[in-house]
Amino acid sequence: MALPREHLGHSAGRSVATVDPQRARAYAAATNDANPAYRDGSYAPPVFGVVPTGDVLFGAVTAAVPPAQLPMLLHAEQDMRFHQPLVPGMTLVTTGASHSVRVARSGTWLTVRAVSEDGDGEPVLEQFATMFVRGMTGGESSGPERPEHDFVEEARGWPLGRVVRFVDADQTFRYAAASGDDNRIHVDDAFAQSVKLPGIIMHGLCTMAMCGAMVIDKVAGGDPARLSRLAVRFSKPAFPGHELAVSLFDAGDGRGPDGRATKVVCFEATNADRVVVKNGLAEVRG
Repeated sequence: MALPREHLGHSAGRSVATVDPQRARAYAAATNDANPAYRDGSYAPPVFGVVPTGDVLFGAVTAAVPPAQLPMLLHAEQDMRFHQPLVPGMTLVTTGASHSVRVARSGTWLTVRAVSEDGDGEPVLEQFATMFVRGMTGGESSGPERPEHDFVEEARGWPLGRVVRFVDADQTFRYAAASGDDNRIHVDDAFAQSVKLPGIIMHGLCTMAMCGAMVIDKVAGGDPARLSRLAVRFSKPAFPGHELAVSLFDAGDGRGPDGRATKVVCFEATNADRVVVKNGLAEVRG
């Protein structure tokens, strides 16, 4: 079986949503992010951007993946590029489409793209979400390459530090309530075990949000408006009740989506003695 290629590049939906102030604060609390910029309503956490745009992102996935194959999906990568910081009360007009298909020996990589503008038509957020469809090995690869965010190995010689935070026992329940993602593998231990998991696992986007918070605190001086890109590969699931440790490295200088100079940061995260995030990349405005 192969993914239908006729969906590539064609619109999979449009949404108009508001960056809800109360929900943004709840999202920060659900990811253990005590940044005062979120508490006072100046900004919303960057990864919160997946909440008001989630219908379009998921719609682009379900437009391309047959219903029978949806249980075989794994969220493999997320890449978020910020032209503007997310501000509570901001209107986001989002469109989405399938971006590319890459066929591999054990399944197919599907990347979808969503673009959000503010109410004045100015760019705010561009996202690439990559799913791996296990067992789907038919068809041909098509579409443009997704943007790279490979780890720069030379950066290991320029460490910026290691930040450790604890993942609470109720983390997945709080994140499910704040994000709306109540997939049972995150909140039902018996169900998680029934699908061959050791137990409840963390939402990948919650893990990403916690990594992003550590980047902002360590590299951006606590200012979320300086983050212009955050990208990760989810290599293994993370578990509640363990520390999440993020190691950060200076990968030199770059240019953000708005053309401004940035510091490029590579990072990886461990949890329960396993690497759970690989190919982490952040760009921070000066």
